[in-house]
Amino acid sequence: MDVLQKIILVLHLLGMAAIVGGWLAARKGRTMSEVVVWGARAQIVTGLILVGLAEATKDEGSALNYTKIGIKLLVAVIVVAFAEIGRARAKRNESSSTALDAAGIGGVLNVLVAALW
Repeated sequence: MDVLQKIILVLHLLGMAAIVGGWLAARKGRTMSEVVVWGARAQIVTGLILVGLAEATKDEGSALNYTKIGIKLLVAVIVVAFAEIGRARAKRNESSSTALDAAGIGGVLNVLVAALW
């Protein structure tokens, strides 16, 4: 179970890197990249799997921080929404810079919540 948890964690971190890296790389062109969209989707899926694995393997008497999990999930859903909106706008050749920035800043916010809470 520990190996599975570590593999999912690596995939979760790669999703975060796709969001933040895709945001920084797309800043010049100001259009939403598929990388950001797929990174945001991966964050939700792998994050939920990590919570499920942590819940299944936790010790008796210990508890997960559900407030932190809920806030991270809320931010992740917002990031996915902005990424999807931005990608749809980019496909229609409309400006997606606001959605791009919102998704990127949301990704950074989720990193800060994870690291500093």
